[in-house]
Amino acid sequence: MKYPKYLTLLALCTLLLPASVFAKSKNQGTMKLEEPAKIGSTELQPGNYKVAWEGNGQNVQVNIMQHNNTVASVNGQLKTNDAAASQDAVVLKPTNGGEKQVSEIDFGKHREALVISPRNMNGGQ
Repeated sequence: MKYPKYLTLLALCTLLLPASVFAKSKNQGTMKLEEPAKIGSTELQPGNYKVAWEGNGQNVQVNIMQHNNTVASVNGQLKTNDAAASQDAVVLKPTNGGEKQVSEIDFGKHREALVISPRNMNGGQ
């Protein structure tokens, strides 16, 4: 008598699995900061962050999230590298004030990288 119940459960899982795979946006990744750094005008503390973006090419809206809360939003560009990055990486550049500024975010095993727009390098201007 349990056979139809298991068959129904298996069929349901088989139908829902592909939907869950496609539901995840490929326009996201993670970054880990080892030291405080600014992105736009927001100072981020060391830690792990989720990065999601909308758009492509020269006009990308980048959202930085931690614990499911958006902590920063900036404009950026999506670039394609010749080879996939071997690991996640964050490129920091010093500012005139001696702080570190996020200028690029690379995602491990992906050729795509986010470049933070220069107008965001000086406090979002």
